[in-house]
Amino acid sequence: MTDKVYNVLILCTGNSARSILGEALINHLGQGRFKGYSAGSQPTGKVNPYALKTLQKHGLQSEGYRSKSWDEFALPEAPKMDFVFTVCGNADGEACPVWPGHPMRAHWGVDDPAGVGSNDEEAMAAFAKAFMILKRRVELFMSLPVDKLDALALKQKLVEIGQQ
Repeated sequence: MTDKVYNVLILCTGNSARSILGEALINHLGQGRFKGYSAGSQPTGKVNPYALKTLQKHGLQSEGYRSKSWDEFALPEAPKMDFVFTVCGNADGEACPVWPGHPMRAHWGVDDPAGVGSNDEEAMAAFAKAFMILKRRVELFMSLPVDKLDALALKQKLVEIGQQ
């Protein structure tokens, strides 16, 4: 097993909900083997409070997250990404920047929980559903022997994870 830490960027349009959940899950479940980041093509400038409540409910770190542009990760001084996952339909269809090092990319679309529901209970249910989908995908991703699979096989596995 390698000592390499894999950098993973989770992208969405607003970087306020799904991508924040994904970043937190990668950092929590990655056990030092994976480092999660998140960004958006059109960041809202604030993290959805239900995303933070969802993280707290599941015992994950809920402080230090911010809504930011994916442009930050295309800069020369940014961490080099090994994987980039889009988690919403808008980000999947957009032209992404060229990432230094050409990371492996896949689309893991998840319905947007932001703005769902007319009360706290309905909103939290929508966030809980998104969280569980992302958690399962991150667990599947982390179970892959990424250092042993060839690029084609790894790419296929990442696409399959996004279809589950």
